[in-house]
Amino acid sequence: MSDLPIAPRLDSSTALIIVDMQEGFLRDDAAMARLGFNLGLLREALDPCVQLLEAARNAGALVVFTRYVYKPDYSDGAIMIELNPGLKAEGALKAGEWEVEISPALAPRAGEAIIDKSKPSAFYGTDMDQVLEKNGIERVIVCGITTNCCVESTVRDASHRDYQTWLVTDAVAESARDRHDYAIQCMTMLFARGTTVAEVCAASA
Repeated sequence: MSDLPIAPRLDSSTALIIVDMQEGFLRDDAAMARLGFNLGLLREALDPCVQLLEAARNAGALVVFTRYVYKPDYSDGAIMIELNPGLKAEGALKAGEWEVEISPALAPRAGEAIIDKSKPSAFYGTDMDQVLEKNGIERVIVCGITTNCCVESTVRDASHRDYQTWLVTDAVAESARDRHDYAIQCMTMLFARGTTVAEVCAASA
């Protein structure tokens, strides 16, 4: 059994990291839908993320949003674009386009951090570490999409940096159930404590 509590108390030393809850992963007219992603499954994370965001704001926790954003010429896509040329062909997640914007249901407020990235991990090539350190963050709670790509990469890197890390298992989503389930199993074995929206909210009540 993990020594970490079921859920951390939301406070000023805790950050809620909301991963890639962008229009490009949520709207049926987005490139990801044309590429065959099951956006209906991805949208299952939206309401739980809204609940966590409200709880974090009420408790004075740090809120950090991440966005997957490619340069207009996709020169920062590297191996991801080579493996998935359809992303470029369909104009997915291109800087300056509506697809990169956070869902209106989760609209960031003034002063809340937005971390743009061109790789799955929110820590790779970004100022995430500096944002967390500047705010005295010791613990992170991670939610968002997609479970086995950007969420898992971010959770692993948070753990590798010795942040106490929680994965909110009912506030993450993947476009395939098997990948979702296996990613949660992997993350909660070595990198994070699994928790739920209700448990996070109850810990801070």
